[in-house]
Amino acid sequence: MKLGKVEFCHFLQILALFLCLSGMNQAELTRSRSKPYFQSGRTRTKRSWVWNQFFVLEEYMGTDPLYVGKLHSDVDKGDGSIKYILSGEGASSIFIIDENTGDIHATKRLDREEQAYYTLRAQALDRLTNKPVEPESEFVIKIQDINDNEPKFLDGPYTAGVPEMSPVGTSVVQVTATDADDPTYGNSARVVYSILQGQPYFSVEPKTGVIKTALPNMDREAKDQYLLVIQAKDMVGQNGGLSGTTSVTVTLTDVNDNPPRFPRRSYQYNVPESLPVASVVARIKAADADVGPNAEMEYKIVDGDGLGVFKITVDKDTQEGIITIQKELDFEAKTSYTLRIEAANMHVDPRFLSLGPFSDMTTVKIIVEDVDEPPVFTSRLYSMVVSEAAKVGTIIGTVAAHDPDASNSPVRYSIDRNTDLERYFNIDANSGVITTAKSLDRETNAVHNITVLAMESQNPAQIGRGYVAITILDINDNAPEFAMEYETTVCENAQAGQVIQKISAIDKDDPPNGHQFYFSLTAEAANNHNFTLQDNKDNTATVLTKRNGFRRQEQSVFYLPIFIVDSGSPSLSSTNTLTIRVCDCDADGIAQTCNAEAYILPAGLSTGALIAILACVLTLLVLVLLIVTMRRRKKEPLIFDEERDIRENIVRYDDEGGGEEDTEAFDMAALRNLNIMRDTKTRRDVTPEIQFLSRPTFKSIPDNVIFREFIWERLKEADVDPCAPPYDSLQTYAFEGNGSVAESLSSLDSISSNSDQNYDYLSDWGPRFKRLADMYGTGADCLYS
Repeated sequence: MKLGKVEFCHFLQILALFLCLSGMNQAELTRSRSKPYFQSGRTRTKRSWVWNQFFVLEEYMGTDPLYVGKLHSDVDKGDGSIKYILSGEGASSIFIIDENTGDIHATKRLDREEQAYYTLRAQALDRLTNKPVEPESEFVIKIQDINDNEPKFLDGPYTAGVPEMSPVGTSVVQVTATDADDPTYGNSARVVYSILQGQPYFSVEPKTGVIKTALPNMDREAKDQYLLVIQAKDMVGQNGGLSGTTSVTVTLTDVNDNPPRFPRRSYQYNVPESLPVASVVARIKAADADVGPNAEMEYKIVDGDGLGVFKITVDKDTQEGIITIQKELDFEAKTSYTLRIEAANMHVDPRFLSLGPFSDMTTVKIIVEDVDEPPVFTSRLYSMVVSEAAKVGTIIGTVAAHDPDASNSPVRYSIDRNTDLERYFNIDANSGVITTAKSLDRETNAVHNITVLAMESQNPAQIGRGYVAITILDINDNAPEFAMEYETTVCENAQAGQVIQKISAIDKDDPPNGHQFYFSLTAEAANNHNFTLQDNKDNTATVLTKRNGFRRQEQSVFYLPIFIVDSGSPSLSSTNTLTIRVCDCDADGIAQTCNAEAYILPAGLSTGALIAILACVLTLLVLVLLIVTMRRRKKEPLIFDEERDIRENIVRYDDEGGGEEDTEAFDMAALRNLNIMRDTKTRRDVTPEIQFLSRPTFKSIPDNVIFREFIWERLKEADVDPCAPPYDSLQTYAFEGNGSVAESLSSLDSISSNSDQNYDYLSDWGPRFKRLADMYGTGADCLYS
């Protein structure tokens, strides 16, 4: 009958308990005290402890407390006068003692793997006096192990790798299981290993746990990963032992056991002849079942007629062979190329050379396709020369281009004006002859780089480009001149023959043999008594004094004309004037003051004092000008220029008041009474001239005259009033007159025949008032009669 784990544990506990009760593990220990122990009223007596050797099985599953052992003292006569107490690890909580009999019991289930033994102390006391009758003694309760822990793989699950094609017995990895049971007691902790899954490819050593290969020639390309299940069983693998398992993932690592192979024996690709150099023509790849470095390949062209035209390189990421162009293709010259290409592994394993050569060959045929190409110039760069004296229309040179295609279309030429913005040159569209279109100047531009365009007549979109460098040849067309602006001085105490200046010349021209200049004084200056010129024959000249001493009071500046001639053919010359100032110099001949006016100033004033005086004078002048300007501005009246257009002055009267009955807000007397004397203000800057426009006489009631006189009077006051607004401002006259005979301002009654109002003057106001004149006039053509 097969026992389970729990039943087996119960069986071991019962067996151990039987052995303990039969006395197989009993021992008697007597401890004698070396020192006498006195109790009051008693003589010294030899005393000793007697108890059993204590062992307790772990994992006791019973309901009653587990009997551990018995304590007994020879002092105890069995009359109940002695009581026993227990202290130490687990006392009272795990272990209890019968104070009368000394029996010890375990009240809880014990686990050796948690604690293997307990140290306790026992003591016998007199029940009446509660004093010890024996010294306290220490003893140990050991927990006896049973097989209650299965082996465990603490490092699992495992992963490992082994090279493919490894021989039988190649070590892969070692697994280790641990058992928490007591290795010193029985076989509870003795483990053996076995393989549950992974056969027949792998095996495991029973005692060591080393996993090894069990089959030869395991191929990664066929299967690259295996899952193994390893079991560890205690009790030396016997029935009833506990077991644990773990998984081991074994990966076959790659070796170079597969040579590269092209999928096809030949390839063909079509490329246009216009494909640029370095362009990719094709990508080919040899298949290799290996991975990583074992699949790295190199490609090379071993034969064919395109060795110098094409090259092949390897793409490190994809291991493809990339065929590129090294030279330009020309369909008219060659229409196809054939290449023999080899692919080989870079890292070959000598162990597998027997499998065959680790390389392969294929053939690649490249067909060149014809395309419509632009015209091609006979030279990439044309170099031409022309004199800067060449006249317009002078022929400089000729360029030539042709259509490389079989059609050989005619070519027309033109100049790319982006390279000849000033349009110095022209080209004949048919012949390619380049001529001058403007006068040339080498000093402005010595070399002209232009681009000539050649277009096919049949297909103008096909444009070829040629480059022309036109060098301008120099002629002697620039006269020499001073190399710089010279500031020449001569000291007042200069001696005759003293050098005061060394001069040189420059020329914008560029003669083939270099410049050679000749210096001399002009004819009118040759006989002067002050300075002379010496030609140094090295394109420089020296100016020297001819007399002793110079005085600024007499002449502070001298002008010396110098005649310079170049060596060109024909030679050119120019006259350059050298300005020489007379200066006061110190003892070393360094000029200090070169102004003649310095002698006029008092000897006691320095330059700083003169500057201070000038500053004061300027400050006074500025103050006077400010005062005069402010006084004039105060005296100026408010005069409005008739030509000035003042539009920003708007006079608003937006207070309506309380109506006619409101006489407190405004003084209405001035509006109602025209006879009030007004103080007329006359403008002082102009004489008022009021020109009254003559109007045709018309019959009107007295109120019309009153209104007209009132308005003209206000107009006159506004014209002569210096404080009045500008002439284009709005004047408001709030005068209603003395009353109306018609007693109504409505126009409804004004058209009646009883109205004596005369509106004939409306006919004289122009076409805008014709409608009103027709409505209110009394003429023969009146609309209303």
